[in-house]
Amino acid sequence: MVIVNAFLFIGLDLTARDGLHEKWQRQNLISKMGLLIVAGSAISWVLNHNAGRIAIASFVAFACAGIIDTIVYHVLYRHPRLLKVNGSNVLGAAVDSLIFPTLAFGVLMPDIILGQFAAKVIGGFAWSLLLRNGWRVEVL
Repeated sequence: MVIVNAFLFIGLDLTARDGLHEKWQRQNLISKMGLLIVAGSAISWVLNHNAGRIAIASFVAFACAGIIDTIVYHVLYRHPRLLKVNGSNVLGAAVDSLIFPTLAFGVLMPDIILGQFAAKVIGGFAWSLLLRNGWRVEVL
């Protein structure tokens, strides 16, 4: 289920955040993105705070991935939507995939990191295609 979760939900999170970046571009983008990252990180902790180390790892990974995704999307802003969405997703997924398992389990696990990264990038790409026209879901 971990790979399915990474594919479906983390890929969606990374891609949906880019849609919000588009909508908020001239309306307090930094404060709104900051609040979104803090709120998402807090929800991550609330949902599994009894898991201790896992909750902290989730909180830190979510926050770091959100920050990186936002920065990269902003840097790529003048490029076509699919490039900026997927470019920011790749780096956000890399950060999340490296930080979460390393902090959660206290050891660098290359196979897990690579599997998580691939699922998040492929999931983000699939979501970017589904949501590409005005961020509406469409049938391919």
